[in-house]
Parts: sequence; structure tokens; C-alpha cells
Amino acid sequence: MGELSQKEAFRIMLMEYPDILSFEHMCKALSISPKTGYKLLRDNKIVHLKVGRAYRIPKTHILTYLMIGTHSTASG
Repeated sequence: MGELSQKEAFRIMLMEYPDILSFEHMCKALSISPKTGYKLLRDNKIVHLKVGRAYRIPKTHILTYLMIGTHSTASG
């Protein structure tokens, strides 16, 4: 059996989460604190929507963040 690509691995990792995550789901999926989660959103590191007072984060944007973060870590 062949190895998984990085993209496939991230997709499998988040498979149990809905397509649109709440702020709490995002923090749990990334294993980060709420303080770190708010900083990521405030700095627009993860594209998100704000509906009223609630944040909604499309899973695809979390996958994009993970892939960008991996590339910048590898090069720097």
C-alpha cells in the first residue's frame, strides 16, 4: 500500500469534523488553546466567517492553513 500524500493525511485527520467548524471544533482539531485560536483568526491566518458573535470556519480553510504552515516551517 502506498504512502499518503500530505493533503490526503490532513483530510483524513479532519474527517470526523463537519465541513463548517465552530471555533471550539477548530481549536480541538488543531489541538490549540482558545487564545491561540483567536489569534489565528484575528491575524487572518485562517480564513473564517463571523455569523453574529459566532465564528464559522470552513474545513477547507483549515486544511489550507495546515499545508501553508507546513511549507513555511520546512523552508525556514
